[in-house]
Amino acid sequence: MTKQFINSLALVCAISTPSLSHANPEMVKKALLAAMPGISITAINPSEIKGVYEVAADGSLFYVSEDAKYILQGHLIDIKAKKDLTETKLATLRVQDLEAMGEKNMIIFKPKVSKYKVSIFTDIDCGYCRKLHSEMEQYLAEGITVRYLFYPRAGKGSDSYNKAVSVWCAKDRNAALTNAKQGKDPEPKKCTNPIDAQMALGVKFGAQGTPMIITEKGTILPGYVPAKQLAQALAGGE
Repeated sequence: MTKQFINSLALVCAISTPSLSHANPEMVKKALLAAMPGISITAINPSEIKGVYEVAADGSLFYVSEDAKYILQGHLIDIKAKKDLTETKLATLRVQDLEAMGEKNMIIFKPKVSKYKVSIFTDIDCGYCRKLHSEMEQYLAEGITVRYLFYPRAGKGSDSYNKAVSVWCAKDRNAALTNAKQGKDPEPKKCTNPIDAQMALGVKFGAQGTPMIITEKGTILPGYVPAKQLAQALAGGE
């Protein structure tokens, strides 16, 4: 068994709910809400493992025994197919979240002819984010539409956060972002903006750093990826 599979083994933890014999999804939901008030459950379905339900909640997936007595937290792997079943479903949830965010809340760089589309969480002061943006013409030449969302790693109220707000509030956001990526501080501005919502989405997606690239299929490609390499990955179905 590879290290990847070992790292994907589920961690099991018990929750203090009464045992439910032959429970249905509604009964499981009721038990989970009683044990974890405030959790936002969007779906409960039978998983690939008999006697275990798959629960979608707060943008994540976890698994619950049909008696609602145990939670399994981790990735479900199909050993024979060598496929991460949980990641596939999480990718679908990411696509839905990005659609809900909407392009009206992104800064977009479009090629003349778009073949692919990626969403990138970026930090104005991140070195590799700046490197990626400095090569924007290469991405556009590959037919890649780049949709930017801000993820200032230093957090809300930081210099990077304030720059992101100023860029968003600029008359020409694309030009302001390019200038900021080149080290030219944007004119300080304030307006209604989606920066906090973008940051929350980055946290939801488990962002560990920037840039973080999300493909049209919801696959995460962490870190800087050169234009040609990214185009090859996208052409290969990522």
